Amino acid sequence: MPGDTVSDMHHVVVVGAGFGGLETTYRLAGAPVRITVIDRRNHHLFQPLLYQVATASLATSEIAWPIRHLLRRRSEVTTLLATVEGVDKQARCVFLDDGSTVSYDTLVLATGARHAYFGHDDWEPFAPGLKTLEDATTIRRRILTAFEQAEREKDQARRAALLTFVIIGAGPTGVELAGAIAELARSTLPKDFRNIDTRKARVVLIEAGPRVLGGYPQQLSIYAQKSLERLGVEVELGQPVSDCTADGVVYAGRKLAASTIIWAAGVQASPAAIWLDVASDRAGRVKVEPDLTVAGHPEIFVIGDTAAVADPDGNPVPGIAPAAKQQGQYVAGAIRARLRGERPISPFRYKHAGSLATIGKRLAVIDFGWIRLRGAIAWWIWGLAHIYFLIGVRNRLSVALTWLWTYTRDQRSSRLITQGKVADK
Repeated sequence: MPGDTVSDMHHVVVVGAGFGGLETTYRLAGAPVRITVIDRRNHHLFQPLLYQVATASLATSEIAWPIRHLLRRRSEVTTLLATVEGVDKQARCVFLDDGSTVSYDTLVLATGARHAYFGHDDWEPFAPGLKTLEDATTIRRRILTAFEQAEREKDQARRAALLTFVIIGAGPTGVELAGAIAELARSTLPKDFRNIDTRKARVVLIEAGPRVLGGYPQQLSIYAQKSLERLGVEVELGQPVSDCTADGVVYAGRKLAASTIIWAAGVQASPAAIWLDVASDRAGRVKVEPDLTVAGHPEIFVIGDTAAVADPDGNPVPGIAPAAKQQGQYVAGAIRARLRGERPISPFRYKHAGSLATIGKRLAVIDFGWIRLRGAIAWWIWGLAHIYFLIGVRNRLSVALTWLWTYTRDQRSSRLITQGKVADK
């Protein structure tokens, strides 16, 4: 505003630089505000392709970008690498991990979600989830190390356990992981080893519910299951896991020896509801008003995986990237309207952009609501959609070329075991 100094301008604090937080920041460009973006990591992550890092198809740098670089041309934006530990609604400030505080006029909480082990947090060391780059490189290391150890193992039972990979949860992440690991074992690795046949590796997908991709139409779920089984994946439905250890899992009253277990069964929202001392749903998501604000505090917005939002039909808005981006766009518009002194904008309405899941090479399912696709056509649309949403021409080109190489040569160039234990020499 004319005559205002930077410090006098309306201060918007955005906690979380995921899809929702970054979209809010982008959409506020040119508004009479100063913005502080706070994230505990220095990068924005394209989570839909995280499983491809975990299965050695893509490098970390191809799906993550430094936040400061993305906002380098926005002089009104300050980026802080910090962890938020609380919110004082009355004082309008957030508490950081170093004991300092950051005051706000408007607060946008876009802090995402974490793994949920349904009361079995002690399983996490044995069955890591997939939410961060660290998770992806950990899983990649465990998968590749299992093959390396099997190459040297003489005991047949131990070798079988090393070549058994269990994925718990058959949602999109579980299905994508299962298909990718099966293709890795059957198409990419066979010629690399001398003492083992990687094609004999077992990939077991365990789901407590009655079908894979439970949120998709039944015919697409059936297609996905049959496609996985053709890839060699063993699909176990209606079988909740009752125990998980370093030696394997127990389900349906029997134990399966496995050295590599991946958790894809559920998520829990960030502790934002605890910070705000407000009502939340079973997953810990903040129950927000129709305009995505906290009840009694219109200056606080909660979006993305952190918020419990219903669509026009009363169904929960899914925790996917398009939904978070739509919410970020909506919040930016609401803030602009307030600053102009206009009447509140209409409630947030989610527009379903489609649900996509890939199963393997030339295998995918898409549900646009009005049309449902499967097979090669769905796979190509899935690939084009994900390339489109990547940030920057270089990254789009890099991922496209990597996929082309994988598609034509069955080679995954990111088969690096990093951050493991290395003996001193």
